[in-house]
Amino acid sequence: MGDVLALVEARLRSALGEPDARAAVTFLGTDRIEVLRFVDGDVVRYATLGMSAAPMTDPTAALADPVKGPRAELVLSVRAGLADTDKVLRPLAVLAASPQVEGLIVAPGASLDVGGPLWPGAPFSSVLVAESGGLVEDLELDEPLDPVRFLPLLPMTANEAAWKRVKGAQELQERWLSYGTDLRDPLRAGVPLD
Repeated sequence: MGDVLALVEARLRSALGEPDARAAVTFLGTDRIEVLRFVDGDVVRYATLGMSAAPMTDPTAALADPVKGPRAELVLSVRAGLADTDKVLRPLAVLAASPQVEGLIVAPGASLDVGGPLWPGAPFSSVLVAESGGLVEDLELDEPLDPVRFLPLLPMTANEAAWKRVKGAQELQERWLSYGTDLRDPLRAGVPLD
């Protein structure tokens, strides 16, 4: 487990630079989840560290495989200085612990909800999980371990989350694109959904 997390942190550092802050959260019955903060000009990136220590397992499986299964970490990028986004650390840790706590498999296209604002005053309480491989490349591990995927999180308003449930993740992403939505704006309004 420690070896995987050391490799994950090295990958994050090589892709995003040195973290300028880190926080750790432990939930009862789960492994420790850290959230690292990276500042890149006017963008702040928050990345989880700890979710990939164990593979995510199908909640319907009779036995959890301790070796095989998808592994991931979460990455959230927002514009700096517009909101108190550092308060997103605990909600991010909650999302990263969800595979251990709820038996979820977090994959692209999924919606994750924290049940409250992602940070004080945020118009978002949920996120859309996007495809990996862009900002931070997937980390290949030795066989038989699955690679670690670094999944970007895209904050959604309540209306966007409801629309996504009906129309699908692809439709919502196309809607954002067609309206030129700045998904890094921590105060943005929801995209028009007609």
